[in-house]
Amino acid sequence: MPVSRRVPALACLVLLSCSLGGCGSISSFMAGGMADLIPAWAGGLPADAPPRPGSPEYEAYAKRHEQQQSGAMTGPDPATSPSAEAVR
Repeated sequence: MPVSRRVPALACLVLLSCSLGGCGSISSFMAGGMADLIPAWAGGLPADAPPRPGSPEYEAYAKRHEQQQSGAMTGPDPATSPSAEAVR
């Protein structure tokens, strides 16, 4: 390959490698916003994914989730149930 063709090819290779390295330095703020824009069929967030912390919808989600968790914890006390005597 003549020298006159090597210089542009080398310059193109250097430019491509520098631009690829720039992909790794995207800020976390920008990356988080871009991830929300990817459709679910392309590997993005599913429709039933919880909202991100700090968003207005997150507060309502957290309250609803906390109520569900506290409702699931109610029930008979295992220490006072009749089957507790069989374990002792």
